[in-house]
Amino acid sequence: MSRKNSKKSDRKRTRNFDEYKGVLEITRSGMGFVVVTGLETDILVRPNDFNTALHGDTVRVQVDPDKTGKRMQGVVVDVLERKQMEFVGRLEMNKGYAFFIAEGNKKIPDIFIPQASFNEAQDGDRVVVKIKEWEKDTKKRPVGEVISILDAEDSNDVAMKEILLENGFPLGFSDEVLEEAARIPDQISQDEINKRKDFREILTFTIDPVDAKDFDDALSLRVLKNGNYEIGVHIADVSHYVVPDTALDEMAYQKATSVYLPDRVNPMLPEHISNVLCSLRPNEDKLTFSAVFQMTPKGQVKQYWIGKTAIHSDHRFSYEEVQEIIEKEDGLYRDEILLLNSIAQRLRKKRFESGAINFSSTEVRFKLDEKGKPIGIIVKESKEAHQLIEEFMLLANKYVAENISKIEINKKPIPFPYRVHDLPSEEKLLPFMAFARKFGHKFDTSTPEKIAESFNTMLKDVHGKPEQHVLEQLGIRTMAKAVYTSENIGHYGLGFEHYCHFTSPIRRYPDIMVHRVVEQVINKSIKPDKKMDQKCKHSSERERAAMDAERAANKYKQVEYMKDFVGEEFEGVISGVAAFGFWVETIEHKCEGMVSITSLAEYDEFRLVDTDYSLVGMRSGRKFRMGDRVRIKVIAANLEKRQLDYEWVLTATLEEQEEENKSKQKRKKKKTGE
Repeated sequence: MSRKNSKKSDRKRTRNFDEYKGVLEITRSGMGFVVVTGLETDILVRPNDFNTALHGDTVRVQVDPDKTGKRMQGVVVDVLERKQMEFVGRLEMNKGYAFFIAEGNKKIPDIFIPQASFNEAQDGDRVVVKIKEWEKDTKKRPVGEVISILDAEDSNDVAMKEILLENGFPLGFSDEVLEEAARIPDQISQDEINKRKDFREILTFTIDPVDAKDFDDALSLRVLKNGNYEIGVHIADVSHYVVPDTALDEMAYQKATSVYLPDRVNPMLPEHISNVLCSLRPNEDKLTFSAVFQMTPKGQVKQYWIGKTAIHSDHRFSYEEVQEIIEKEDGLYRDEILLLNSIAQRLRKKRFESGAINFSSTEVRFKLDEKGKPIGIIVKESKEAHQLIEEFMLLANKYVAENISKIEINKKPIPFPYRVHDLPSEEKLLPFMAFARKFGHKFDTSTPEKIAESFNTMLKDVHGKPEQHVLEQLGIRTMAKAVYTSENIGHYGLGFEHYCHFTSPIRRYPDIMVHRVVEQVINKSIKPDKKMDQKCKHSSERERAAMDAERAANKYKQVEYMKDFVGEEFEGVISGVAAFGFWVETIEHKCEGMVSITSLAEYDEFRLVDTDYSLVGMRSGRKFRMGDRVRIKVIAANLEKRQLDYEWVLTATLEEQEEENKSKQKRKKKKTGE
């Protein structure tokens, strides 16, 4: 069912040794394992053989095929790419030097800090240190410098910074990068505008979250003489400012994405670029890359044009403001907003009819006080204002990818960073189908299109029913992860044959890559990028790292918020099951915690039933199934582990309670031998 090719392992032969490329993972015990794509088992590496490699680094490991035994063992011979160069920990001062002792579970050698690199830090200070040099094949310790002193009392700030560093995102930018950004002139020359299509006199506006500062997309609209509409999707022309072979471009590539935590943004680009030069702020001339569509009132694309433009945004809307205009049919640019929304809804309807899968989405955000402490939960739903922007961004991304897919050089496709989404795997789909069948939902697996159609029918049928949440969540888990690749296999979830990311270059590096290829095509100066696959893989990896960071930060905030409710009871929904317990998400707060199977031992002995996504009592038959509503008590909130522990609260009729109490007494007597 999958369209992906099986991958061979990254292996080559060196003299009498096999060499592999992989990622080093170091366990709490200090033992290392190199994970190699295509190898069924990881390669064991002992601590003395790390050769300066740290957890998460991409390494080259050498294995003696004559000494593999039961398990392959290797030695790291080279560090190809560092995941992390900055660390949080404490300083231990000595005369003329200091040692940095890192915090966290992963084993990191103490870092030598010469006095010239203290940067005003004192003995015992909690600091961020960056490794400056580390000679391999020696017993010498790494040498570093203090880059910032942390406020020991601001535990939230320290936690967020640790999460970013753990996932390989530097906290700031080097002086060289900041200087490059500062040297870029703010003024746009008339000569540059003359090279572009001028949209500055056409009505244009942005729609973004209320707290956004980096506006990287805008919409323009005008009525044509033939009764159709010209709708422009204008995207900040970041590639005009961030050019290859500069420190600025290198840093943007290494990060590959901005990271959005509950109380901060770790931007891909310096603020001067993301919030000033490239942000499509109102009442300012800006340089953009645009996809411009001539459309009928019914949303049919008659013509399109892709190229460089200059725009002048007339107004900056928030999503909430636009939603109010849509609902009340009144407000600034009312007619234009309602027209765009009407077309967007038609595009959306057509997309789902053509095979896109309609998973609903809600976003949970924390309301924070001035110190970053969560004081409330905000659940945001996707409304028509969000869908308005979403549909036009999808349209632009689709047409840009489709346009590039038609062009070949030397009878080969141009290397291009497509955004692809593979078919669901049979391994994940079959158990889900069996589970959905228990609720009366049947799946047609004869074609990928029929599978998508079955998903949409199910999602429509379960809307508003108790099982909606569980079937949506499990359905999402059957899906493959979307990735960047030059192999264009289409985007299954969106139902698009061609798709890319063109619309967010301020916060995503692949969008910059797309802009560069498109510009080469427009200028007829195509230079195929031989490293495109490598860049796509890197971008996908950094995207996953950003998602891990965002999840960890959200979990931290959940734990921090629920600390105030230890001992209290809440209604929740079982959000996952495992052999060691089940997870519950509270209905009121959307905060997830674990009910351990050991805490259920007094009621029964429970076993995991994979096919039913449930834990079942061996004697009582009591079932805890994903999607069930339960009552829980918050019993612990561990910020260091970012972990919430819940306890199941028995809620039953008087008869059931009496029966349960009798069973408890019997078990107690049997245990004590009475």
